[in-house]
Amino acid sequence: MSMEEKYLPALLEEVVGDRFGRYSKYIIQDRAIPDVRDGLKPVQRRILYAMYDAGNTPDKIYRKSAKTVGDVMGNYHPHGDSSIYEGMVRMAQPWKMGHVLIDGHGNWGSQDDDPAAAMRYTEARLSEIAMELLRDLEKRTVLFKDNFDNTTKEPVVLPSRYPNLLVNGVSGISSGFATEIPPHNLREIIDACIAFIDKPDITLEEIMGIVKGPDFPTGGIIMGEDGIRDAYLSGKGRIYIRAKTAIEDMRGGKQQIVITEIPYQVVKSRLVTAMENIRLEKKVEGIAEVRDESGRNGLRIVIELKKEADAQGILAYLLKKTDLQVTYNSNMVAIVNKTPRQLGIKEMLEAYIQHQKEVVTNRSQFDLEKAEDRAHVLEGLVKALNILDEVIAAIKASKNRQDAQNNLVAMFGFTERQADAILVLQLYRLTNLEITSLEKELRDVQKTIAYLRGILGSLKKLMSVIKDEMGEIRKKFGIDRRSEIQGEVEELKVNLEVMVNPEDVFVTLSNEGYLKRTSKLSFTRSGGELESSGVKGGDYIRFLLDVNTIESLLIFTKRGQYYLLPVHQVPEYKWKENGTAIVNVIPIPKEDRIAAVIPIKGFDDPDKSLVFVTSKGQVKRTELKEYMTNRSGGIVACKVAEQDEVIHVQLSDNTKDILLVSRLGMSIRFREQEVNTMGRAAAGVRGIALKADDELVSAEWIYGDEGEVLVISDLGFAKRSLVVDYLLQGRGGKGIPTFEFKEGKRVKPNGSALIRTFIVKMDYVITAIMSSGERVRFSTERAPLEDRKSQGKQLIPVTKTDFILEVLRAPQS
Repeated sequence: MSMEEKYLPALLEEVVGDRFGRYSKYIIQDRAIPDVRDGLKPVQRRILYAMYDAGNTPDKIYRKSAKTVGDVMGNYHPHGDSSIYEGMVRMAQPWKMGHVLIDGHGNWGSQDDDPAAAMRYTEARLSEIAMELLRDLEKRTVLFKDNFDNTTKEPVVLPSRYPNLLVNGVSGISSGFATEIPPHNLREIIDACIAFIDKPDITLEEIMGIVKGPDFPTGGIIMGEDGIRDAYLSGKGRIYIRAKTAIEDMRGGKQQIVITEIPYQVVKSRLVTAMENIRLEKKVEGIAEVRDESGRNGLRIVIELKKEADAQGILAYLLKKTDLQVTYNSNMVAIVNKTPRQLGIKEMLEAYIQHQKEVVTNRSQFDLEKAEDRAHVLEGLVKALNILDEVIAAIKASKNRQDAQNNLVAMFGFTERQADAILVLQLYRLTNLEITSLEKELRDVQKTIAYLRGILGSLKKLMSVIKDEMGEIRKKFGIDRRSEIQGEVEELKVNLEVMVNPEDVFVTLSNEGYLKRTSKLSFTRSGGELESSGVKGGDYIRFLLDVNTIESLLIFTKRGQYYLLPVHQVPEYKWKENGTAIVNVIPIPKEDRIAAVIPIKGFDDPDKSLVFVTSKGQVKRTELKEYMTNRSGGIVACKVAEQDEVIHVQLSDNTKDILLVSRLGMSIRFREQEVNTMGRAAAGVRGIALKADDELVSAEWIYGDEGEVLVISDLGFAKRSLVVDYLLQGRGGKGIPTFEFKEGKRVKPNGSALIRTFIVKMDYVITAIMSSGERVRFSTERAPLEDRKSQGKQLIPVTKTDFILEVLRAPQS
């Protein structure tokens, strides 16, 4: 044979596709997905059958697990011993199975994820309820198939006299499919089966009136009725499982949180470690100690709290941040007619009931055949006893056993089966008592035959038998529900006070962008002067905020971006220290600059809005709630044109007037309500019509006509004029002058532009920052009170080599 004849060409994708298809089929059907009828994966079914076949039943002593694993591996499951033993271990763990199928003796692991001892150390036998899965197996109730090497037979499916798939649930991952079926309460599932039998067109709502939801062996509180309904309708649904907790009062005014049930499949030791780490890292204020007090009396985790700690708040935080509350996603996939299908609860119950109809029919047929055979034999024995002397004579005259059998058939009309039974009849059976008992047995067997024929001939009687037998299992093995059902999903709101110790602090931001948070204690120890905050040479404080650590800062930039920064996340420094560059705290671009910093306590107030004013006269008003975010990066606060920038942001209650003042001395006053609220990313509307070379320098908020408007020019000239002189106008006009600039060769100039405006009701101090580094302080009452269109008085000395960088209101002690 040549080399060409030995090998055939093949496309790689076809070969790989074919091989993977076969592999997937095997994994789905024979490893990871359970059968809808008995709810078992192949390895589980083989373990249970091997133990049953070896007589390892509840009425016998325990046997070494290694023997069972060896039997399963040698006869039915040609895979690694570890995968078989792992299957055994899961079926013996009461925190994973609603009703354990294996009664384990020895170390079978723990809820702390401790592994079971090696199989050579542990012992096991079938549990009593597992026998209900195997009951009637020897009565031809289910099909058997050859094992992997054709040396013995194994069942294709178990009779499963109760709905194990839903009662114990299952979890598995295969190729292209996964399944996650939660365990349920045995009583509820059997009641649902009986209701389904009584009413085949039962609705999902009626089923849910019986089956409240999953019932996890670890208990807990299940939340989400909608998720349960989705799962029962389509096979997919999400629920939330919450630990069972209680807050207990202790001596000395302290409290403690006690956890007695944790969510299904949560590892207790990891949960305790996670809560201890929260305590050590001080993510929550108020936890004194975390203890695991679990023992023979059950699970108990204690979280001892410090005095005056917010127990409810800490519990809410732990529920949100740890596995004290988890999501459970049902994905109810099972093998139906050798095909994986996603099923709702109605389809599962229907498939199970159909399986039971076959099981009981096959069992009844088997029992009928046995009973009919026995009746046939009994009829022959009774007939023989009535003509006993003739029968004995015929037997005595026969040459041998076979001849005697032939003579009985020929002489008296017995069948071969009856003749054989007569020949093996013991002499004591010839007594009157035994003859009577044979006749009684015949009558009983005939009743049994009639009963079995009735079952096989009537679907109603057949279903009644199924109901009665399930009812017996319900009565024997039923337990109270362990998981509590809560219809609504409770939203977890964690107050910031729980995570952060509320404290009044100062937050400062310098002109060069240095940020810091300082405790009031450090401020007092440093002399208690607001203007003495530490800054680098030539730098100065632009924003000084008296805030609390549970507040947040809205930081707005000139390019229209904003950042939400919780106060407690601002790095803490001493009052005399410079702080840290703000770029180390929030990712603000180098080319951008901060325009405003606004402290905020919450975003829920519907009457509050943020008003933005740009240098080109645009005004925008947006509801405060639009700025709620969990993002740490920059977000668009206001759309800003290419040559424009944000100059002012104000938190407003929407009831005041806005006064805009331009660089060239124009001003306009209009009602805030004239600016309609708009979206967060909107550009706004025109507040004032400016000349091409003009721009806004200030925006002030006015309530009523009290007070004065103080304006300052670039040469340090200032004056006050009454607010009442600034009449209300419509938004978007050119406005009215607020300052008269002196012009002419022989006139001392008072400036060419305004640099800042202030509203004055009570006198306060203003600080001018000069380019030379000098600070000039003056009281507002030094500015003359003049007409709106007047020339002012110089309060800030400005030389030819110096100019004003910025004018700020001095911080008030």
